[in-house]
Amino acid sequence: MLTKLEQCIVDLHKIGVVKFGDFTLKSGMQSPVYFDLRIIISYPKLLETVAELMWEARPCEKYELVCGVAYTGLPIATVISTKQDIPMLIRRKETKGYGTKKLVEGNFTDGQSCLMIEDVIVSGSSVFETVETLRELELDVKDALVFLDREQGGAANLKSMDINVVSVISMTEMMSILLKQGCVTEEVSDSVLEFVRSHTATSIVSKKKTTCNNGTDVMDRKKCSLESRIATTSQPLTKKLFEIMIAKKSNLCVAADVTKSDELLALAEKLGPHICLLKTHIDILTDFSKDTVENLKNLAVKHNFLIFEDRKFGDIGNTVANQYVEGMYNIVDWADLVTAHGLPGDGIIKGLMSGTSGKPRGCVLVSQMSSTGALTTQEYVNGCQKIAEKNEYFVVGFVSQSCVSENPRFVIFTPGVQYNKKGDDLGQQYNTPRTAVLEKGADVIIVGRGITQAEDPVAAAVMYKEDGFKAYLERISE
Repeated sequence: MLTKLEQCIVDLHKIGVVKFGDFTLKSGMQSPVYFDLRIIISYPKLLETVAELMWEARPCEKYELVCGVAYTGLPIATVISTKQDIPMLIRRKETKGYGTKKLVEGNFTDGQSCLMIEDVIVSGSSVFETVETLRELELDVKDALVFLDREQGGAANLKSMDINVVSVISMTEMMSILLKQGCVTEEVSDSVLEFVRSHTATSIVSKKKTTCNNGTDVMDRKKCSLESRIATTSQPLTKKLFEIMIAKKSNLCVAADVTKSDELLALAEKLGPHICLLKTHIDILTDFSKDTVENLKNLAVKHNFLIFEDRKFGDIGNTVANQYVEGMYNIVDWADLVTAHGLPGDGIIKGLMSGTSGKPRGCVLVSQMSSTGALTTQEYVNGCQKIAEKNEYFVVGFVSQSCVSENPRFVIFTPGVQYNKKGDDLGQQYNTPRTAVLEKGADVIIVGRGITQAEDPVAAAVMYKEDGFKAYLERISE
């Protein structure tokens, strides 16, 4: 005999609530499993069972109010409200533009205890957005009740914000039931569990956590410290990059545009201690081999920097996916970040994301170039911003020559940085570190020949590193 919970999970699978394949979550994360409880509104008895299981799991005996997180939490909260005779609140997605213009509907008084109801949590952001609003209205909100915990950090994120999360079932437990009942194969179960194990780094962006140095809630990227910006993003490599920059006091990326593997590895070894990123053009190496990238990966770990392959992908999603994972370079295996043009639209991001197979990877959109006569119009720049905002989990930021975004979760990478030189014979234009950071809004300065062709590359790297980071500190202190 199946337990009530086991039968519920099997029934949810039968009606298509649990789906397996390749799905893009709200965060932009690619997942092999999708849990779509919205379907349940067409199955009243199953909806009632879900509500009963959730109520039985509640962390406290009594609550004065319940509030469902829009939208799927609302029908569940409604069933609980009517069955348990507890008043319900609704927090809208946005404030009404007419009538009372309320964001929260329902009657309540200061200090009343309210239980949050949600169908599934990934990072916990949706729950916290609702809790943040209710707490501003002086309600006592401490507990959140969810049906499925995807085990991707949401419960821990909410706990750090004083919200206790109780779930009816975890993703691991759900997969165990489905495997035991013959609903999925071992291969499908293993792929989901591997995904869960490798995707636990999520975060919540809250109004209180994302304040700049001056204490205001206005998030101007240029005025925010790297420390405060960590809380604004759930992109794992953006977080890691900020942490490296803080630890090494460096916003320097070296463009190692050399044609021999030993030159590339020598630069990585010598300059590694001073950089946050090493930018490569792997396809110009005349002696490329798998040993090259294996040695490069080892040096990145040894000296704590990210590998940034300047591939500038620019084709349709399917082609880009193959370029990313196939062929002799197998870029996805070793490059933390890659560049891509925004011209193909969202498809190029989806193509790259489909090839990651759970690896923590990121993309930098080429918004503006440093060459004379570049055809990057403002319309194109705006388009890149929209693509980034729709794909925050994968897009790390922009290659640009100006402040194309004020959003602190995106990183601005500015190439063409060099001292005492206006340009070269092929149209390259240069900025000093100070100009790039203070005037053009760069977070990361990209220096190539100014270091790689210097008489003493290490001394040059130290100079660029110190001046670039000094400019950043001056910028956030203004």
